[in-house]
Amino acid sequence: MWKRLRRLMGEWGGVLLVAPGVALLVGGMQWAGFWQLWELQMLDTWYELRPLQGKDNRTVIVGVDEEDIRTLGQWPASDATMAELLTKISAQKPRAIGLDIYRDLKVNPGHEELVKVFKNTPNLIGIKTVGEAERGFQVNPPPVLAELGQVAANDLVLDPDSKVRRGLLFLETPDGEVVESLALRLALMYLEAEGVTPQNSEEHPEYLQLGKTTFFRLGENFGGYVRTYAGGYQIPINFQGPSCRDIKLCPFVMVSVRDVLSGRIPGDLMRDVVVLIGAVAPSLPDVFLTPYDGGFFGAPERTPGVEIHAHLTTQIITAALEGHSLMQVWDDRWEWLWIFAWSSVGAAMGWFCPSAQQTALGTLLAVGVCGGSAYGAFLQGWWIPAVPPLVALVGASVTVTGYQVQRERRERDALMNLFGRHVTPKIAAAIWRDREQLMESGQVTPLEVTATVLFSDLQGFSTIAETLEPKVLISWLNEYFKAMAQVVLDHDGVIDKYIGDAVMAVFGVPIPATTEAEIARDAIAAVNCAISMANKLRNLNRDWETRGLPTVAMRVGIATGKLVAGSLGSEQRSDYTIIGDTVNIASRLESYDKTFDAGICRILISEATYKYIPNQFTSNCIGTVVLKGRQQASKIYQIYPD
Repeated sequence: MWKRLRRLMGEWGGVLLVAPGVALLVGGMQWAGFWQLWELQMLDTWYELRPLQGKDNRTVIVGVDEEDIRTLGQWPASDATMAELLTKISAQKPRAIGLDIYRDLKVNPGHEELVKVFKNTPNLIGIKTVGEAERGFQVNPPPVLAELGQVAANDLVLDPDSKVRRGLLFLETPDGEVVESLALRLALMYLEAEGVTPQNSEEHPEYLQLGKTTFFRLGENFGGYVRTYAGGYQIPINFQGPSCRDIKLCPFVMVSVRDVLSGRIPGDLMRDVVVLIGAVAPSLPDVFLTPYDGGFFGAPERTPGVEIHAHLTTQIITAALEGHSLMQVWDDRWEWLWIFAWSSVGAAMGWFCPSAQQTALGTLLAVGVCGGSAYGAFLQGWWIPAVPPLVALVGASVTVTGYQVQRERRERDALMNLFGRHVTPKIAAAIWRDREQLMESGQVTPLEVTATVLFSDLQGFSTIAETLEPKVLISWLNEYFKAMAQVVLDHDGVIDKYIGDAVMAVFGVPIPATTEAEIARDAIAAVNCAISMANKLRNLNRDWETRGLPTVAMRVGIATGKLVAGSLGSEQRSDYTIIGDTVNIASRLESYDKTFDAGICRILISEATYKYIPNQFTSNCIGTVVLKGRQQASKIYQIYPD
């Protein structure tokens, strides 16, 4: 069991450790509200990216624009002008008229005429504020309309960034009175003609049912909101498009006050529709930020309040008649699972991608999929988290990638500590490329390989050591080692160790030879290395002779066969080395019959080595001998360096 667990951790350790940790951190920050504004801004982006929903002819806005103010010569408009406007609108027989203009005070002349129009227009709804009453700010409705019960609340709910994304169906006054919102009141009047009346939902009696749709009340943790104000009966507003300042993009039919007063509109434009009258002039204070404010791509553009009421009115009517459900959200369990899933994807990217560049590319693609999923869900009526999973995805990817970089650095340091200057850059690159096969727990994994071992030793070194001063001896010996080590490296060998005046080198490690051709390549490289060592020693002798230093000859033994290569020692200190009978054979060949003189460099090779180098070098079979410490006789061969 523990072995399986260790293997699992080795294969998936980064994912199993990082993914839950990052998910918990990001989810905790979400619970604390850290991502709320980011998530709201992302929701705005989905609105701006969404295709326009088309114009809804069931809602007509009569907007008071800048030209109307100049034409009327005053604002607020006089009661006489307002009476004339309402009379002309009422003549077209709309189902409901919403007056989103405060008329709690007289604006002479024409007040009596306006009162008369109020009394004679039963489908006219005036406005008042409710939510501001607790703070001592309240606008009362027109007294006549209040007496007739033709009043609704036009309060809007502002998010922490001062944008309107939620709408009200009901509000409650400080004294407990429940007041319908302007949008709901107008929608109910429209739907009444369609035979749709409000009732409690059968499945959820605490919620309002209109026609085909249940209007679920927005909670304080709805979607990206975190402990937000949820007073009244709130629902998310499904904005149909941007502000009507660009009339081509306006999702509603909009006409000006002057067009209505002058009769420049079709006679049936307002028949059987909802008409909303309100200010749309930028100079008037009734403007708000919405998801379509353009702030993500440019300067913010505010939307008139009357348009926001039109959006909510249209949404209610459409939902009731056509069954378009309100925006839906996941519960907390699914949101946490969604965050964890993308955290796992990011961790997997960092863990399994072979390079930081590929991790970055994979993470970028995953970001696109994650964001695209959230946007696709939005188009289907779902608001699912976007920012927390994106942060978890990138955070987990960066964390694991950073860990991988640090681990690779430690592994590279461990490899270099083991091999150091004893390998060529080409071999070092090969070692690093195959490090997964070579390294385990900071040490080289023991491998049985077929390689060629070279042993060299100086002839008569003991006598030289007795005659030279220690400092001179060390300098002389280091000069020799430096030259021989470079020769070994030039032939792609690995310096295994220095033993006194002896050099032990290996050809075919740490990247093992797997074919006969590769084994032969290593054997040939070892013999070529020995010949080059002889030539290098000849040059050294000439230089030493001119400097008054002793000259020497050397013996070389070369053997090919199986051996075990790996690191010996502890995690704190270990050395890469090789062990096996092949090492012993090479050592015995080097020390074989020291009376056998062969000039500046005697090179003896084993029978196994000779099989891999036929006709490659000038050679001679010395005979079949029993090497010291061995029982079985074998042939040995001499290689002539000249």
